Amino acid sequence: MSKSVSKSGSCTHSLPCGSHAISELPTIAVTAGEPAGIGPEICAALARERLPARIVVVADRALLRARTSFEWPDFTGGCTVTDASVCVLHVPLTAPATAGQLNPANSRYVLRTLGVAADGCADRMFDAMTTAPVHKGVINDAGIAFTGHTEFLAERTHTPHVVMMLVGGGLRVALATTHLALKEVAAHITHAGLTQTLRVLHGDLQRHFGIAGPRIAVAGLNPHAGESGYLGREEIDVIAPVIHELRAAGLNLSDPLPADTLFNPQRLKHYDAVLAMYHDQGLPVLKYASFGAGVNVTLGLPIIRTSVDHGTALDIAGTGKADAGSLTEAVKLAIELAHVKNMSRQHA
Repeated sequence: MSKSVSKSGSCTHSLPCGSHAISELPTIAVTAGEPAGIGPEICAALARERLPARIVVVADRALLRARTSFEWPDFTGGCTVTDASVCVLHVPLTAPATAGQLNPANSRYVLRTLGVAADGCADRMFDAMTTAPVHKGVINDAGIAFTGHTEFLAERTHTPHVVMMLVGGGLRVALATTHLALKEVAAHITHAGLTQTLRVLHGDLQRHFGIAGPRIAVAGLNPHAGESGYLGREEIDVIAPVIHELRAAGLNLSDPLPADTLFNPQRLKHYDAVLAMYHDQGLPVLKYASFGAGVNVTLGLPIIRTSVDHGTALDIAGTGKADAGSLTEAVKLAIELAHVKNMSRQHA
């Protein structure tokens, strides 16, 4: 598979936010996630990486200093970045946080950090955002309807259709449906939804990854891609018609392919991404290839957002055992995507 990849606060400086010269480093906002989880401590690992960017961790300053050995200088704002650094944009906790112990009182704090980062990206104070894991259950326990980062950011940025894609192990795997019970998947594979998903995937492979003519492998829903209708008609009635229409519009798409033989190196080398029909059709393969280093990318947003591929790991929070590999990879990918975006702006 091809590997080509080829700001809340306001800017008070005279230059417009985001007016980076190509030689300048991008600014990446990183939300520290659930304060009782491993997010604060894996953020500290970013300071040891010497990444080619300014990393702004959006979190409570005292929480970071208590859970890590890093000093955490404050983010001073501004739009021009020439030196790599790691700093904190302080957002205060609602209540004290203890590693491993969820507290619904801090749910609004978690959402505030997401809002600050997203708004900063929209204002071009930040070039991209990366998210450490949150705990959906405790946010809902606080009486706040929350289904995930993706849906929150879609609403925050007024985006009608977003697509989840994971990157890792040399693979890019996007999903036509995400967190649904298996019995509900077929009903959600619709002509309109699949058309939007493939258009977003195609467009963001061009816009964010710098792939001029994306080649997309489309998985079938049923075993053997339906076996000519004997094992299901979704391929015949929905998936293939969408593919034919979009091919006529210029998209490079495969026929519906049996998922059990799709993920092999000889086939994948001809494609830049795979569209799987449901969560556990595509992601087990990718996570096998990249466990602990996979990156979740939200496509369709007007901003760049990457994320870890794991949860809050409450059982090891505060023990020093957390692996920061996925967060580091997510930030590295955000930096690459920010460079593509800034290069595109310079040449527009």
